[in-house]
Parts: sequence; structure tokens; C-alpha cells
Amino acid sequence: MAGRKINPWLKAALEFGPLLIFFVAFARLKGETHVIAGTEYSGFILATAGFVPLIVLSTLVLWRLTGRLAPMQIATLVLVVVFGGLSVWLNDERFFKMKPTIIYLIFAGILGLGLFLRRPWLALVMEETLPMEAEGWRILTQRMALFFLALAVANEVIWRTMSDQAWVNFKTFGLTVLMFAFFMAQGRLFARYGIEKKDPNA
Repeated sequence: MAGRKINPWLKAALEFGPLLIFFVAFARLKGETHVIAGTEYSGFILATAGFVPLIVLSTLVLWRLTGRLAPMQIATLVLVVVFGGLSVWLNDERFFKMKPTIIYLIFAGILGLGLFLRRPWLALVMEETLPMEAEGWRILTQRMALFFLALAVANEVIWRTMSDQAWVNFKTFGLTVLMFAFFMAQGRLFARYGIEKKDPNA
């Protein structure tokens, strides 16, 4: 069922606002430590502690305004709450840094299972805005599954071998740029297998 339309700028603010606030909070708090209730927390953990309720709130507002949430949004919210909560509770930033790896492996696994079962699960999510022939969905699903696997590997390499700042930059901007570049690179696929929508009023 299609959700209600809202202003695209408002939608973008709700989806990306919490991540940008996390970026700003980390930039201000990095290198600092704060003692709360007798426990010492790094700036990274404090930024994470603020990010978790922000993304919960923004997702609830988005659901309230549109009337629906995509499966990817729901999965992301659950994993942010679980892994972000574990990082804050255990005072261990590794849990939050592993979250993108887990979610991209889940997405890759779901897409791979859909290919194995010959079920166009990706089409069920995107077909309304991007109508394509069945072969086009098969190819796009293969590419997206491999793309998510590559993102999972990239996240692991960056958080394990680079600085907190490098990982925050990657999470805030790198993942978004890579996702945009991936879909831009599928232009020929969309042109070859795309189905022109018919105007119901014609």
C-alpha cells in the first residue's frame, strides 16, 4: 500500500537529520571524556547516546506523516536501537560500528535468498516508482546483493583499521555517496528494461 506524500525536503530532513546531528555531535565531542554517574564515557559514546533516540523520534514522525515505513527503514531502526543501545550500555563503541556491517549482510542475504527462490522481493519494494521487466529486476537484485556485501566489507575494514573520525565520515557521507553512485551507474539497465508507466487518465 502506498503511503501519503510529504514534502521531499521534510522527508530528507527526517531521514538524514539524525545522522548529520550525530556527525556534528561527534565533531564537537571527539577527544573528550565525560564522567556520568561515576562512569567515564568518550565523545563517541555520548554522540551515539544522542543519535539513538533521535532516529527513533524521526522514524516515528516519518511513519506518522506518511502512514508507512519501508522494510529497510524498520530493519535499520531496530539495529540502531539494539547495537547503539549495547554500545552505550556496555560503554563499547564497537557494537555501534558493527551495525552497518550487520544490516548490509542482512540485506545481501535477503536479496540472495530471493534470487534463489526466484521471488522478486526487490520489485515488491521498488516497482511502484521504478517499473521494470523481470530480467531487469533479476540483474539489479544480483548487483545490489554484491553491492551490499562490498559495503559490509568496507565498513569492517574502515572501523577496524582507521580512526573514529574516518569511520564517522564514511558512515555520514561515504555510504550515501556510494549508494547514489551505485544507482546512477544502473542508468543503462533502467533504460533497457524499464517499462513506461501508462497514464490512467489517457
